[in-house]
Amino acid sequence: MAILGFTAHHVIASSAPEDWVRAELAEGDLSAPLKPRFVSRLAEKLGRHDDSLDILLTAEGLPGPVALRETDVASHPRVLRALRHRVDVRAFTDALEQAVIVVGRGLALRHEVAVEVPESARGRGLARDALLGARRIVGPGGLLFAQAAPANAASVRCLLAAGFRPIGAEILFFAHAPL
Repeated sequence: MAILGFTAHHVIASSAPEDWVRAELAEGDLSAPLKPRFVSRLAEKLGRHDDSLDILLTAEGLPGPVALRETDVASHPRVLRALRHRVDVRAFTDALEQAVIVVGRGLALRHEVAVEVPESARGRGLARDALLGARRIVGPGGLLFAQAAPANAASVRCLLAAGFRPIGAEILFFAHAPL
C-alpha cells in the first residue's frame, strides 16, 4: 500500500474506503496526501506503519556489458531490507568488492535498485558506477526505479549523476513493525 505524489496529482493505493480517504483530504490542497496528519491517519486506518517519505527517481536501462558480479551477500543489511520489501532480489558487487548493489522487483513489480558503499570508500564514484551497472542489468527498454530520503543529499546527487531523474515522491505502508 502506498501514496505516490506527482506533479499536481497523487495516487493513494490502499484498502481504505474511497469515501474515508476523500473525507480526510482537504479539498483543493494538492499537498494534503503527503502531509503527516493524513499519512498518520491512513496508517492507523490500515493497521500498518508508514515508511519514510522518499523522492522517487527513474532511469532507462542501458545497453552494454554488465561489469557487476552477482554475489550471495544475503546477510548484508541492504539485502535483508530488500528481501522484506521486494521479490526477485539479486545482489551484486563491483570489481573492487566495495559496493553492494541490490536489484529486485518492488511496488507494482517495477525494477528497483539500492546501493551501499562503506563510508571508507565513498567519494570515489563507486556508487555512481554501480548504479550505471544496475541500469545495464535491466537493459535497453527497461526502467529502473530508486528511492532516497530527500535530506540524503549525497544519495540524491549520486542518483542524478548516474542519470536518474526525479518523478515524484512516495510513502509505502507495511504490515510488519519498523526496524
